[in-house]
Amino acid sequence: MKVAIVGVSGAVGQEFLRVLDERSFPMDELVIFGSSRSAGRVYNFRNKQYTVKELKHNDDFKGIDIAFVSAGGSTSVEFADTITKHGAVMIDNSSAFRMDNDVPLVVPEVNAEDALNRPRGIIANPNCTTIQMVVALKAIEKISHIKRVHVSTYQSASGAGATAMAELVKQYEQLLKGEEPTVDKFAFQLAYNLIPQVDVFTDNGYTKEEMKMYHETRKIMHSDVEVSATCVRVPVMRAHSEAIWVETERPVSVEEARESFASAEGIILQDKPAEKVYPMPLFISGKDPVYVGRIRKDISNPNGLTFWTVSDQIKKGAALNAVQIAEYLISK
Repeated sequence: MKVAIVGVSGAVGQEFLRVLDERSFPMDELVIFGSSRSAGRVYNFRNKQYTVKELKHNDDFKGIDIAFVSAGGSTSVEFADTITKHGAVMIDNSSAFRMDNDVPLVVPEVNAEDALNRPRGIIANPNCTTIQMVVALKAIEKISHIKRVHVSTYQSASGAGATAMAELVKQYEQLLKGEEPTVDKFAFQLAYNLIPQVDVFTDNGYTKEEMKMYHETRKIMHSDVEVSATCVRVPVMRAHSEAIWVETERPVSVEEARESFASAEGIILQDKPAEKVYPMPLFISGKDPVYVGRIRKDISNPNGLTFWTVSDQIKKGAALNAVQIAEYLISK
C-alpha cells in the first residue's frame, strides 16, 4: 500500500498525517506533495523523516494506491488526470468534483458503498458542515424519511485554514494590547464577533456554503430532502456546531431519536441538558465522532424534531472522513 498526501503543509494535510498515524492506517510507503513554496520541507511520520515533493505533471503518482488531496479546487482540477492516470484513487477534499455525476460524494457512515463506483478514479469528500449533518440525519432517516431540514451553523476559524486560526489568536492578542486587529482572512474582525457569511453570496441570497449543504445532502442521502441553511463564522478555534430542525413523514418521539442516535455509527450522544451535558466545541476539538445533544420535539411542528451537533471540522469534517473512505475501500 503506497499512499500520497497532496497539500501536506496545510491544516488538513497535517491532520492527514495525525489521523493516518492514530488509526494505524496500513501502508508500506508514503509520499508527500506540496506547492513550490512547500517543496523541501521535512515532516516526521511514524519516526521517519519525509521531504515534500513539488506537485508536477509527471509520473510521480505511478505506483500510488491512494492519494489524499487537499490543495484547493483549482489544483485538484489541474492535477486530477496526473494523479489518477496510473490507477491511484484520488480522495479529494475540495469542492471541485462534488456535484459531478461520475464522482461519488461519500460519508462512510451514510453511503460508503457509493465509493465503489468511481469511473474517473476520484472520490469527493463532502463539505465539512454537510458531513457532520448527514451523519446525524442518517440516524433519523432510519426511523422516518426526512422531508425538510433547517440548519444554522456556527463555524470555527479552522474552516478557513491554519492561517485563519492564527489570525484569530493574533486578533485577541492585538485587541488586548489596544492595537488595531489584523483583518485578512475574513471580511471583518472575527474576535468578539460573529460573521453571518461563509463563502460568497449567490443570486438567491444564500451563500455557496449554504447551497453546498442543500445539494450535497441530497446527493449523499439519495434523497429529495429540502435543506435551508444559514452559515455563520464564530470566534471558535476548532470544531463546528449546528442547530438542526428536521421535519419527518411521521412524528418521531424524542425517545426514538435518542435511541437511534445512541446506536448510530460515528455518533456520541451527549443529551442530559438538566445536568448541563451537551456538546460544545471546547471539549470536542481533536475528537473523531459527531456529538449530538439538545434533542427535543419542535413545538411548532407535530412532525418536527430539533437537535444540536458538534464535530471537529478538520478531523471528521475533512481528514478523518477521507481516511475512513480509504479504509472502506481496503476492506472491500
